[in-house]
Parts: sequence; C-alpha cells; structure tokens
Amino acid sequence: MKTADPELMRAINRFHVMDAIRRFGPIARVEICDRTELSPTTVSAITAALLEDGLIVPHAVGAVRDAARGRPRVLLDLNPEVAFVVGVKLAPDQVTVATTNFRADVLRTLTLPIRIDRQPVSVIADLVEDGVRRCVADAELDMARISGVCVGLPGVIERAAGVCRQSPIFRERDVPFAAELGARLGVAASVDSDVNLVTLAEHWFGMGRGLDDFIVVSIEHSLGLGVIHNGELFRGANGISPDLGDLLVRPPAASYNAKGNGRGNGKGNGNGGAAARLADIASEAAILDEVAAALDGKGTTLERGERGMQRVIELAEAGDQRVLGVLATAGEALGFAIANLIALFAPPKVILAGAALRAGAMFVDPLRARVTALTPDNLADVAEIVVHQWGDDMWARGAAAMTLRDLYGAPWNTTGPAPRQSAPRQ
Repeated sequence: MKTADPELMRAINRFHVMDAIRRFGPIARVEICDRTELSPTTVSAITAALLEDGLIVPHAVGAVRDAARGRPRVLLDLNPEVAFVVGVKLAPDQVTVATTNFRADVLRTLTLPIRIDRQPVSVIADLVEDGVRRCVADAELDMARISGVCVGLPGVIERAAGVCRQSPIFRERDVPFAAELGARLGVAASVDSDVNLVTLAEHWFGMGRGLDDFIVVSIEHSLGLGVIHNGELFRGANGISPDLGDLLVRPPAASYNAKGNGRGNGKGNGNGGAAARLADIASEAAILDEVAAALDGKGTTLERGERGMQRVIELAEAGDQRVLGVLATAGEALGFAIANLIALFAPPKVILAGAALRAGAMFVDPLRARVTALTPDNLADVAEIVVHQWGDDMWARGAAAMTLRDLYGAPWNTTGPAPRQSAPRQ
C-alpha cells in the first residue's frame, strides 16, 4: 500500500488547524484537538510554527487557568494584519469590490454601477483593475500588501485554469480572465462562479455556519448551485461548478425525433414551445423576458437588473395576474429542481439567495409548495428551505474568503505567507 506524502499530510493538518482557529477562535489548543481530531503533539507543533510565522496570535485569559499546569489559559486567534485580500463580484450591471483582512473582516467596499456585459474583455479588466486599486487605497493599503484577488461571476468557470468558459458577462468564450487580471495587478488572481463564493460565505459567516452539508441556490441573472459536502465545496473536473440553469426540468415538446437527434432551437425550447432548461423559466433574465412578453403592447418596458425586477415586483403587488403567473411558474419550476436536489443530496438546509427573492411570497410560496408536493415522503422532514437576501458586498466577501481559504492551505512553513508571483505586465 502506498503511504501518504508526509508534506501533503502536514499541509492538510495545517489547513484544518487554521480553519478551526478561524471558525471557533479564540480557541485553546485542547479544543483544536477536539475539533480536528488531531493529536496534542501535532496541534502543538503546528500552532508553534503558526505563532512563529505571526499567522496567529495568543490571548492569555488570566481568570481562566489550565487545570493541569495552573497557568493562565492561552487562546489562539488569527492575526488579522498578516495578509489582506480582495474579492470582486461581476454582475451584468455593476462591479462590487471588497478589501478584507486575514479574518475576512471587510475593511472597505466599492460599487461601480455600470453595464459591463456590453463591454469587451479588455474594458472589463480595466474596470476591475481600477476598482481593485481604488478599494485597496480606500482601505489605506498599497498593492504590495495584497496577497490575492478573487473574481466571482455567473457562468461556467474552470477555476483551476483561471478560465471563464461561458458567462453572460463576457461576449467571448474561454476567457483567461485570471491571467489577464493578475498581469495587470501583479497579484495572484483567480476566478470562480459567483454561487461558489456565496456558498463559501454562507459556510463561513451565514446560515451554513456550523453545517458540514448544505446547498445554496442563487437566482440572479442566471441560476447557480453551490454544494457543501462533508465541509468541502463540491466541484467537478478542473474545478468546474455545476450550472443549475442547464438542468432539464421537463422534456421539450417535439424536440427529439425517433432516433434521439435533437431538433430544438438551441436555446432549450422545442418545436412545441415548451422550455426545457431551468434557466429559461426561473432565472431573473427569464422572468423579465416573460413579463415583458406578457405586457407587450401595454407601454411597459423592463430594464435588465435591479430596476427591472423592482418593476416586476411593483406590478405583482398591484395584483397584475399575468405577472403573478410568471412568478408562480418560475417558483414552481425551481421547486421542481430543488425537490430533485433534496432527493440526491438529502441536505439539512437549502439556502435561497439572489435578486428574484425580493418578490417574496409571490415567488417563494409556489416554490415551497412544489418542493413539498414532490419531495419523497422518506425525506420530507430532512431539508429546511431558508431565504437569505445578501447585499453584493457579501458576495464579494465570499470571493475574499475563497482567496483566504487558499492562503490557509499554503505551505508557509516558518517563513510567513508565500511570496506573490508578480506577473509581468504585457
């Protein structure tokens, strides 16, 4: 039997100790042993190295003494000043940036309201670069102190390669955005799906804190799915995250012939007009399109983004049955998908997040009803569905948390944070 790589095991153990201190600190070494199931000798060795590096700091609690030694009990916590990171969220109508310290405490945020989905990649990179530099300066830092930048955006992202395969943000496909941004900033940069970032943020700060298994469904311009399983973020090959919008919620009418060859229009709609992809029914973009079609000829125009959804909500609250019907259909379709996710993963909690949730009961009640009707009886009491409406700064905070998670697992040994590899500007 092949033995485990000792350096890999040390890195894994170091990560678990760092993560325990982040989640439960200030915390004593004996509690770290309990949380991580590591031996006292291993925990002592790791924490000694972390203290030497300055990554953690001790807090002596004078009134509480160690029963065995009679000394003041020492609690350990992360050193917030040892590193700083930046998180960025890209949405079709704005850029949000957050600068955080090593504990993911937000120091400064910045929002740039601009339609970036109409811009070429180079212009978007310019805007992100300017936003990052400004947000870092507002935090009274310079770029030399930034250990990493993470950008979250909707779509299919190959995180391991730093490539956005497809996104409503970019006109192009297979965009190497991490390399583009890293070269501009001289800082290690990464990209990830925005739902992965909010899922990690829920795990660190939100309704998923303390849970090792849960699901996040985001309803924004597109639909996203984030899965925490056994305390880890689930990813596919090359770090690709599942795209909930591509899930088939019903077969498209007349879209396949007898040999199984597709005859649809390429957008998930069959010749019979029945939508097949969940994104064609339940995403924010789909809701806006359906409402606009229902109101066609009535003099009502709908903008993309927040203003458009606000108009939809106003019409629904005024009792417009056509708009209420669109919201109900979208909620039911998403409930159908969530019932299947519950059947697959049996999560104790399903967290709903995103812009469409501002519609409240008009959207969520049909969703809950469909989940209740379709969830198998043996799983009916397993999953709690909760709604968590966060601001864009929290999504950016999730991006910062993703970078910090990478730093916690870095092989720092006793030399402090690994030096940044500054990419030369092209």
